[in-house]
Amino acid sequence: MIKSITMAACFLATVSAVQAQDVRITTFKTESTFSLNGTTFSITRDQNPNAVLEGEFARTSRACPPNCLQPMVIADGVKTLGELEVLRFLETTTTDGRGLLVDVRSPQDFANAAIPGAVNVPVVTLMPENRFRPDIFRALGATPLEGDAIDFSDAMELAFYSGGVWSAEASTAIRNLLDAGYPSEKLYFYRGGMQAWVHVGLSTTSSSNPG
Repeated sequence: MIKSITMAACFLATVSAVQAQDVRITTFKTESTFSLNGTTFSITRDQNPNAVLEGEFARTSRACPPNCLQPMVIADGVKTLGELEVLRFLETTTTDGRGLLVDVRSPQDFANAAIPGAVNVPVVTLMPENRFRPDIFRALGATPLEGDAIDFSDAMELAFYSGGVWSAEASTAIRNLLDAGYPSEKLYFYRGGMQAWVHVGLSTTSSSNPG
């Protein structure tokens, strides 16, 4: 009995020490570290507990349309992700070369701040009107068939995000890929986007700070 109480006390003391140490991602997770194409990324949370949002992502209201709230579920079979699931996707699926985290905002917005490890594929490039879209599909592992048909059996898994829950860019990109025949089980939707990401103090990268 005494031994059990002592072990429980030690566990609680350890948890308290861990929680008091810094602002963690989860109780026992300080950072998310992964490597892509020879570059190592480390994602942590802002260590200032008094930090507040400033600039573009401090805004709470935007004209709708075009900035209307997006549904939690984009389409049947497409999974919606939260921050921890995005981190897991980066640590496993992207690191293994099976998938990509895709930022569909403009190149300028992507250069200003993005989720570490993401690639920029602006939503307009995934529109059916883009005559180079088949080349993008091939780069993602799809195989052209006769006519306009495409085999997506070996295509990569893709997790999309844009500015926030008010941005239709990520959901539009997903719908365009679904219409093209991309398998829904290979597509993921990070609905919170950049605004949710910075709201919880997670690391961002920019063109001048790639790490």
